[in-house]
Amino acid sequence: MAKVFFTRSVTPEGLQKVYEALGVKLNGKVGVKVSTGEQGAKGYLKADLIGPFVKSLNGTILECNTAYPGARTSTKKHLKVAGEHGFTSFADVDIMDAKGEIKIPVHKGKHLEYDLIGQNFDNYDSYVNLAHAKGHMMGGFGANLKNQSIGIASRHGKAYIHSAGKSRSPLTVWHNLPKQIDFIESMAEAALAVSDHIKAQGKQIIYISVMNAISTSCDCDKNQDDPVMPDLGIIASLDPVANDQAFIDMVWQFAADHPEHEGVKALQKRIDDQLGREILPYAEAIGVGKRKYELVEI
Repeated sequence: MAKVFFTRSVTPEGLQKVYEALGVKLNGKVGVKVSTGEQGAKGYLKADLIGPFVKSLNGTILECNTAYPGARTSTKKHLKVAGEHGFTSFADVDIMDAKGEIKIPVHKGKHLEYDLIGQNFDNYDSYVNLAHAKGHMMGGFGANLKNQSIGIASRHGKAYIHSAGKSRSPLTVWHNLPKQIDFIESMAEAALAVSDHIKAQGKQIIYISVMNAISTSCDCDKNQDDPVMPDLGIIASLDPVANDQAFIDMVWQFAADHPEHEGVKALQKRIDDQLGREILPYAEAIGVGKRKYELVEI
């Protein structure tokens, strides 16, 4: 059973503590996958919160360009937004698909034959999947699994996942989207491909989700709404499924404890309208991780 370490302290010190609780030393060149946030978004992880942690690892921020039209569709524009949002103030930012992509296999998938990830992903020796846990207008919610699938995919890879394996074109994919469940399952398959790719190279990845500024929409939304519920804390695990399950469980527990809270109801509705929770049993079934976990508060 995976352990999920939890702190209620959404501070640089809290972030450092959950990392240290994992008991893992990340070796070599460390890549930190985090969303830089769309221009106009408000909820992305801020420099004053994550900067000290990333600097302690001498880490590089990892991102890929977006498939949807916006301010991060090209490397030049993406780096500009990353600078405006403070990421270049504490680390180098590597737009991994700036010069291309690599194809990695998807095992046990029923939608995807492969995954397309940023070419520079392989330049790192170990990884931190540092997610901002919140709602998402297409995926229901976004945390570690989404950060590992859509987040690490190249522009063409993002289109391929969104189309459930039918298209690699960022220009046309949005006009012919698949059944929602097929998209949700495709994200899990892409996350598995990345996990398998990392294991095959004998490298290591850890998973951290910051549960703050929790809105119903994603940091990729330039019109992102305001937070709808209080901050919950920070969780860390070696298992992305367990970590995502812990986030969902905490949201549902908050709703049970505060039955009149309209904000958390809106978040739950967003998650379930988009079949967001369905990623968890499917990811478990194909071997990404386990939903059962031990929560260890620190």
